[in-house]
Amino acid sequence: MSKKYSSNRFLKGAMVLTIAALVTKILSAVYRVPFQNIVGDIGFYIYQQVYPFYGIAIALSTYGFPVIISKMVAEKLEEDDEEGAKNVAVTSFLFLCLVGMAWFLLVYFGAGVIATWMGDPQLKPLLQMISLSFLLLAPLSVIRGYYQGKEDMVPTAASQVTEQTIRVATILLFSTIFVSQGYSLYMTGNGALFGSITGGLGGLLVLLSFLTARKEKLFSRRSFSLPVGYVQIWSRLLKNGTAICVSAMLLVLLQFVDSLNVYSLLLSSGMEAERAKTWKGIYDRGQPFVQLGTVVATSISLTIVPLVTNAYLKRKEDLVREYSQLALRISMTIGFAATLGIINIMVPANTMLFENALGSKIIAVFCLSIFFSCLILTFAGIFQGIGKIYFPAFCIITGVFVKYLGNACLIPIMGIMGASVSTVGSLCITAIMMVSYLRKLFPIRFFTFSFYKTLLMSGAFMTIGLQGLLQIYDTLLDKGMPARPLSILFSLGGVGIGGIIFLIVLLRGNVLSREDISFLPFGSKWTWLMDKVQPNNK
Repeated sequence: MSKKYSSNRFLKGAMVLTIAALVTKILSAVYRVPFQNIVGDIGFYIYQQVYPFYGIAIALSTYGFPVIISKMVAEKLEEDDEEGAKNVAVTSFLFLCLVGMAWFLLVYFGAGVIATWMGDPQLKPLLQMISLSFLLLAPLSVIRGYYQGKEDMVPTAASQVTEQTIRVATILLFSTIFVSQGYSLYMTGNGALFGSITGGLGGLLVLLSFLTARKEKLFSRRSFSLPVGYVQIWSRLLKNGTAICVSAMLLVLLQFVDSLNVYSLLLSSGMEAERAKTWKGIYDRGQPFVQLGTVVATSISLTIVPLVTNAYLKRKEDLVREYSQLALRISMTIGFAATLGIINIMVPANTMLFENALGSKIIAVFCLSIFFSCLILTFAGIFQGIGKIYFPAFCIITGVFVKYLGNACLIPIMGIMGASVSTVGSLCITAIMMVSYLRKLFPIRFFTFSFYKTLLMSGAFMTIGLQGLLQIYDTLLDKGMPARPLSILFSLGGVGIGGIIFLIVLLRGNVLSREDISFLPFGSKWTWLMDKVQPNNK
């Protein structure tokens, strides 16, 4: 490769947003573990049934509308039109007030219908609670988008981290108090969902503090009447904002489908209600694994966009191809390693995090989603970089439709395992659609035989090592060793041992260049290790 890829190539603002996105992703995944430990599998089921609505709200106010608003604000600022930039913000605010109100009314007054569709009418008040989060859509989106358009990413990053931190603290505090006081699990779930309101308000207060501190009179002295040209602004928000939102909501939309029909399908298949709730909660244990497994892919998708965009605008097709192949190579490697590693240590990891090993096979199959999700997130970043924002949204919507049909067909036959299989199948189809279209746009060569051979060998050696470790784990369990402390030791040990084995075999294969390695976090450390393990460097 002709270019050296490292964190130094990325704009400071993009890196700030990337770090904030990773922190919020990790927070969003990790809190589910203590929460499930507090409320159990049925309490986890209750919360997860309603969570996708919050996921939609956060995608709209973080990844969708702010991006489009920032582009329109930046266009005005490039023309030295400060008033035009503020006009974009005010006009967008009016539009998003209507969108937020529409979502609120739909969910709040439709809560009874939605809960019945889910098969659990007791979820109605929880749905009404989460509907309030849509009322914060307009101010959060507009202020974030306005500052991003001015290339000031700190307010957005600070508000995102604050929002998630307060939300997680509220969830854990309220669930602990409510359970200790003997409240029902549905009431406890409602208290946990209140975190979406406290978190959103915390994030908004941070944004307002930036406006005040910097004396930005964004809304003051301005009329809220519709200005000339509002139709064009509203049209871009509706079309482009929605497309980017859908691309950002891949996993949330699949969770949404599961909320709608998994529990009701289990009931219609003859499973008793409490048992169905328990198994849906056990199935939902897979969500933190998938979220954590795709964190690095999320980072790659966020950082690849400015690189591909810059190369594409300069009409440097060779460089676009280089960046795309680089991102896919790294994403495939990390996704494969994370997927195979998690599957191998699923039994002790499930016990470590959720107190027992129930549903380990179901969760292991579900975790195949990590590999395909990593590829899809990277593909979406590439498409966004070259301006093809509608196609990944189309692919994801198609995948969601396949997921819904897959649940309907497989759950009556396979039980809750059918939900895992349909998730993996829908993501596989989505990834195939994206790779096919990308190859039509650019004649990308999807790696060499030696790359795939080395990847499989790395995975095979890691699997052998981890399965040997699991034999020791099973032996110690049979001898009466306490399960949870033992699972902690072998889960964490398995992550370290498996990661080291995979990385050494991979680097010895010499299929990743120094430029590839430098693209990763702490790239200089990995290149040092490469020098140590490759035979020709000794």
